[in-house]
Amino acid sequence: MMSRRFAALLVSSTLTAGCSSLQTPGSSWWSATGDQEESLLSSASLQVATGDQELVRSVESGDENKVSASDLDDSIAPELQATAEKARESLEAMPPQADADIGNSDLWQRLRDGFSLDLTVSNERIEQQLNWYVNHPSYIRRVSERASRYMYHVLNEAEKRGLPTELALLPVVESAFDPFAYSHGRAAGLWQFIPSTGKYFGLTQSWWHDDRRDILAATDAAYTYLERLANRFDGDYTLALAAYNSGGGTVSSAIRRNQRSNKATNFWALDLPRETRHYVPKLIALAKIYQDPAAYGIELPALEDQPYFEVVETGFQLDLAQAATLAGVSTDEIYLLNPSYNRWATTPDGPHRLLVPAENAEQFREGINALPAEQRVSWQNYQVVSGDSLIRIARNFGTTPAVIREVNNMNGDMIRAGQHLLIPTASRGSSAYSLSQNQRLAATQARGSRSGNGQRIEYTVRSGDTFWDIARENGVSVRQVASWNGMAPGDPLMPGQTLVIWSQTANPTTLASARNNAMVRRVGYQVRRGDSLSTIASRFSVNVSDIASWNNLNTSRYLQPGQSLVLYVDIRNAN
Repeated sequence: MMSRRFAALLVSSTLTAGCSSLQTPGSSWWSATGDQEESLLSSASLQVATGDQELVRSVESGDENKVSASDLDDSIAPELQATAEKARESLEAMPPQADADIGNSDLWQRLRDGFSLDLTVSNERIEQQLNWYVNHPSYIRRVSERASRYMYHVLNEAEKRGLPTELALLPVVESAFDPFAYSHGRAAGLWQFIPSTGKYFGLTQSWWHDDRRDILAATDAAYTYLERLANRFDGDYTLALAAYNSGGGTVSSAIRRNQRSNKATNFWALDLPRETRHYVPKLIALAKIYQDPAAYGIELPALEDQPYFEVVETGFQLDLAQAATLAGVSTDEIYLLNPSYNRWATTPDGPHRLLVPAENAEQFREGINALPAEQRVSWQNYQVVSGDSLIRIARNFGTTPAVIREVNNMNGDMIRAGQHLLIPTASRGSSAYSLSQNQRLAATQARGSRSGNGQRIEYTVRSGDTFWDIARENGVSVRQVASWNGMAPGDPLMPGQTLVIWSQTANPTTLASARNNAMVRRVGYQVRRGDSLSTIASRFSVNVSDIASWNNLNTSRYLQPGQSLVLYVDIRNAN
């Protein structure tokens, strides 16, 4: 029997006869409905009559109030009226339980249904990216699994705005869907906002939080930014994406240069920075793969069209370990859904909300309602002793002078012996609030076929990296790096890819800290003209002595422009 969905589409295709721009469903729909239905609908589509042009414009514009069913029937070629009527009868005769066929339980299919960029474009840069993804199917699977927490929301928000749903894949390019991603350019979160752009779009930062990593706020800001850029470039999303990566001014300048030389001004013709030239091809290549993964020999993990999380209003500041207990989930899960929180509790000033798995949301709401006020956050009553300073007290309790001043309504740093201060403290040890690295380390170890001497570290590939650069930074050979990761020295590297390296030069203390703290990230930095150790240390909130130790530097010598440095940045403290 003809499926209900197909019958509806046949009615739609027949009733819009006369529409010269009639679009047929995408290839992914055809593969799902079968060759017989494809042939039938294609045949009906080829028989469209000319029709009334005003009527066609109304249909194309989607203004249903202007078009009645009788008007449509009058405009259809006589030989198609019988076909349309039969299709209607088939649709009406469908039993109610067949409605389930219309529902789409596959979120990947829903993603495909909203694709609207030109994925037929042929370009060498796209082919290069496609080849890499096809040769690394485990990478696609890994980022897809990582995206499972966030994709429903990211896709939903794109659909609400009427955006091309290919944009929901942009976090793969930006951060590999790692909510704690942090770049050498100080960009953070799924959407990789730098501090200045984040601030412009209302993504605030404090000791407690960083909205650039907030799933809701950053997604909203990213889509707002992309919409503005698309409007700036007359609806061209390839130019908007290029501007998202390199800045609107950079793209506008490239367009003006081409105009002066009477050259084309589309994305493919522009002279843009190297990273930007490959940025759009990456997204298009990804969209091609997600549009038809089987065609590329890739199997995506199943992802139901259901929200992964719900937003629960807490009404007050809440200890995150306490939140995990109330929701019946791990603290890791709370941090993965709420990666904006730098510390052990939500922000005192709000917004007072938490994202929790949808299946645990009701349990969490009930727990919040029954939670006594004194259990929401732990407080330490501290009596100041002689010789104390606000900075020393803050350091001892893992907080800041600003937080202590705010909590105790203090106007300055002046304290006196015997004075009592309320200090917010975590209810559990620090290990309860740090994301475990065990799974990630185990997965990376499985990819590395051999071990080596030295300190085992994880290195996240950044744009422009080569095996030679990575090997040199860590005092090992190119062949060793490739061997440890089951690769050949000639294989391409992908930004966001994780490599296992047994480094001969890295600092053991720092490496242990980085392994044990999910919010410490290894960042590669290239020295710029005018840089000094102190300016770099200030920019990334690290110590000069640490930079020197990590890179085996003599602090009395000047840095050279282009020199490569390795930094271990605690993203909770970095700008």
